[in-house]
Amino acid sequence: MKKFDAVIFDMDGTLLNTLQDIADSMNMALKEIGQPERDFEYMRYSVGYGVDELARRAMPAGSAEEDVMKAVEIMRGIYDEHYKDNSKPYVGITRLLEELAELKMPFAILSNKPEDFTIRMAKELLPGIRFSTVRGVRKDRPKKPDPAVALEIASEWGISPDRIAFVGDSAIDMLTANAAGMFAVGVLWGFRPQKEIEDAGSMALISHPLELLDLLQASC
Repeated sequence: MKKFDAVIFDMDGTLLNTLQDIADSMNMALKEIGQPERDFEYMRYSVGYGVDELARRAMPAGSAEEDVMKAVEIMRGIYDEHYKDNSKPYVGITRLLEELAELKMPFAILSNKPEDFTIRMAKELLPGIRFSTVRGVRKDRPKKPDPAVALEIASEWGISPDRIAFVGDSAIDMLTANAAGMFAVGVLWGFRPQKEIEDAGSMALISHPLELLDLLQASC
């Protein structure tokens, strides 16, 4: 019997390399409101928590919340126009998803981006891939690392959480997986370093997307 029955993927830094467009859009927003821009590596460690938190981290320390929200609003407008400038699937991701489809293994996205935008990006940057479900942030749902939405997906599938691999590139994803009772798989091609992923409770690490196939189908 195979080890797992389904997969939940993080999107940014796991399926799609979106960092350049996120960083550029945030810096354009900062410039527009007269604040100093942040370097690329600073942005790398600031993404993943949602755009509100990205803006809080990018703005100068002690910035008023209303100024942070202004930056959020401007950044969203800019990103809406520039999210496809450089973003694309990591090498091997499209083939991995096609292989999972052939295996008839359900797979989903769970992102801390707004849900409507997550759905849009999945359709446009991963065309032809049929995810079982694509979930993002909504007002009635908590963000990762809260496990609620991951568990909701498991319930909809009728699959026990311990039979689901949760794949991501950050501490947030590993914490989500562990809180949901899922198998935490850290990817080494994303935004965060290996140590962060390990310290947050990864149960396996992979350095290429196709390595996931062997892990998923390993015998119990």
